[in-house]
Amino acid sequence: MELETIQHIDPAFVDARGEIHNLFEGTLGHVAMITSKKGTVRANHYHKKDLQYIYLVSGAYEAHSCPIDDPSNKQVLQVKPGDIVKTPPLVAHAQKFTEDSVFLAFTTLQREDGKYEEDTLAFPVIEGAYLNKNLTQAKA
Repeated sequence: MELETIQHIDPAFVDARGEIHNLFEGTLGHVAMITSKKGTVRANHYHKKDLQYIYLVSGAYEAHSCPIDDPSNKQVLQVKPGDIVKTPPLVAHAQKFTEDSVFLAFTTLQREDGKYEEDTLAFPVIEGAYLNKNLTQAKA
């Protein structure tokens, strides 16, 4: 099973005016800009169908992931500004922020009107860290 992957996005175009970075191509259901403080954890869950991309604008974090059927098979990626992390469905994931950070989250499914909660199950990728109590708790 493929876990999370990371890719650094270099500018597609640069001139005296600045740079163009092509972040995503495809169909999107939702985009969010999220801030996180150093030392905090986000996610600690998985999506049944949603494919998610996180583009780090500033800061740094560790991307923790594992297959939901083999939680002992953990992966940790070091993410820096300009990196985009792709998380497939059924991959449990969490972000541990090592610096104050700003990121863009792109998802293929819409998230309004309870759709996020229908597709997302809490899963303790990082033990003892934040778990969203509004989500159904998956067994690790």
